[in-house]
Amino acid sequence: MAAVAEPAEEGLIVVGGGIGGLATALAVAGAGWSVRVLERSPDFREIGAGIQLAPNATRLLDRWGLLDRLVDVGVLPSRLVLRSAMSGRELTCLHLDEKFRETYKGPYIVLHRSDLLAALVDACRSRPTITLEVDKTVTEVLEDGDGVEVTCSDGSRRTASALVGADGLWSAIRRRIVDDEPICSGFVSYRGAVPLEAVSEHPSLDDVVAWIGPGLHFVQYPLRRGELYNQVAVFRSDEYARGEEDWGTPEELDRRFASCCPQVVAALPALRRDNRWVMYDREPVASWSSGRITLVGDAAHPMLQYLAQGACQAFEDAACLGAALQGRGADEVAAAFGGYSDARSPQASRVQRRARVWGDIWHVDGVGALLRDELLLQRDPYDYRHIEWLYGPTASCSWRDA
Repeated sequence: MAAVAEPAEEGLIVVGGGIGGLATALAVAGAGWSVRVLERSPDFREIGAGIQLAPNATRLLDRWGLLDRLVDVGVLPSRLVLRSAMSGRELTCLHLDEKFRETYKGPYIVLHRSDLLAALVDACRSRPTITLEVDKTVTEVLEDGDGVEVTCSDGSRRTASALVGADGLWSAIRRRIVDDEPICSGFVSYRGAVPLEAVSEHPSLDDVVAWIGPGLHFVQYPLRRGELYNQVAVFRSDEYARGEEDWGTPEELDRRFASCCPQVVAALPALRRDNRWVMYDREPVASWSSGRITLVGDAAHPMLQYLAQGACQAFEDAACLGAALQGRGADEVAAAFGGYSDARSPQASRVQRRARVWGDIWHVDGVGALLRDELLLQRDPYDYRHIEWLYGPTASCSWRDA
């Protein structure tokens, strides 16, 4: 490996200025390190869709001083609801009331992704030890025993003590650590937020509702104090299974949902069709770190969306990495990265695997669907047994303690 050309700064470079990268910058700066974030886009932006943040994320946002702002621009739903996409029947719900908030030391929030990103950008810009740069596509990374150097597509170079890859599902930084590729699930997603009045059919504006059915589901919830409405349609593509090149089309979307209950069929015309997202994840790996390089968020553990934990797990990464670097110098960064990876990978890997299982449960057909529905109908709405592992603080993970 070639030597780094210049002495490294006492700080970190974060490659990727999305939600996970900016949260990492905040947490690491809070641990006393200077941080430079390199974002390849010309500005910091997110698509016009919603995001769900469970208490394992909102506890951290409260610690970082962002929770009040996000509550103000978001929605605090009363319930998470599962309904049958075929019959329309409510199958079960989870109450998100005072008992829930007290148990998990934080609220459940739904908000616009761009509102979350804007809050993180503003928080980073308020920190003198955080530098944000846009239009910086990293094309080369060199590492030696003293630090790292990155070269960008415009020819500029940056040096630091270490580097964090926060560059998402298709991470170029990950390839330095793990030799694998994303796995296509065969499912495609259409999503977006529209003005509330554009949706002729919707459930209670107090609820986050997932309509589940054979090989498909449809999610609805309000955003921005109820001014916008977020809708997400996901389905297993028969066109993909047949090997067709152009699959998951709007025409297939309409065919797949045509047999759903009247409430779903009536809401579908308001769904945005201008973009579609193929759903990928990767196999969990035990280590995300190598020397002075580590990974966070989807670069480390991309997961299917069924547990709504992508951003939440990225926040946990950020908090854990900050805790690992607290009080450490540049000569200890490799050990800190290794400790962070060892601490976080078991839980993140568990979420990756459980997300796959949860998707299977939502999309089962036949007798399996009948048994699922019967079990859900018998469930107590205050039964927290199946979420404690995900939302609750754990004594072994100090960054999770509220």
